[in-house]
Amino acid sequence: MNLITWNIQWGRGCDGVVDLRRIVGHARALADFDVLCLQEVADNFPALKGNNDANQFAALAALLPGYAAIDGVAIDLPGQQGRRRRFGNMILSRLPVRQVLRHLLPSPPDPAVKNMRRMALEAVLEAPFGLVRVVTTHLEYYSAPQRAAQVEALRGLHAEACAEARGFVETDSSEGTFRSLPRPASAIFTADFNYQPDDRLHARMQQGHADGSPALRDAWAARWPGVPHPPTLGLYDRRQWPSAMSTDFIYVTDDLAPRIADVRVDGATQASDHQPVLITLQQD
Repeated sequence: MNLITWNIQWGRGCDGVVDLRRIVGHARALADFDVLCLQEVADNFPALKGNNDANQFAALAALLPGYAAIDGVAIDLPGQQGRRRRFGNMILSRLPVRQVLRHLLPSPPDPAVKNMRRMALEAVLEAPFGLVRVVTTHLEYYSAPQRAAQVEALRGLHAEACAEARGFVETDSSEGTFRSLPRPASAIFTADFNYQPDDRLHARMQQGHADGSPALRDAWAARWPGVPHPPTLGLYDRRQWPSAMSTDFIYVTDDLAPRIADVRVDGATQASDHQPVLITLQQD
């Protein structure tokens, strides 16, 4: 199972050009991916630098036929002529999708800085080794209290899913709205977390749970212990970022860590201000 996570900055490269074909083409060149997790996907947001009013959720789905396209809208604002302006995350999967959950993350008041709504998009997928939850999100940049609250919310969502997995009973197998489907404990969390490896929040994401829910582990550290995480932001775009940083991580539950065959940060592309991160999980 190959999964790529990438903050695509609405397809805007370091050259200032918005090009979703370039994004998809580079992702395909990086790996024959089964799952693509994207952050900063826009619909009808011409105010973003270099962008127009295109529906990027639809455009990306059209560029990847054969993949289920799942949108996760965090920002939904009024636009002209009744058309909404939307911004958020996306999962594209060629693995069968069981159920999808959309979680609004907390934004406790912090009037000292600008901030925007954040959400976590969760899809239960049929991986070659069993059911797995794939969660992609994009945490707050400017507000440290909001970012911390969002980490706690992610931990809470994980514990909630694990509790559901422990107690799952199929109560309704119909095709109606009460159909019950399992939500597994096994999970992959991906995001632009907007913190760095030495941040306490990175450690907090990996702390254990009192109820015995499996801990999350930094996939890079699990695969390459003692090797610093390569930069994923500002490697080329020094107009926005004065120095290169590592803010994009993949976490996996303990049971998936032995399946990690590879984790790579692509340091070559300039198709976004962020670098894509690839994880490969083996079946056996």
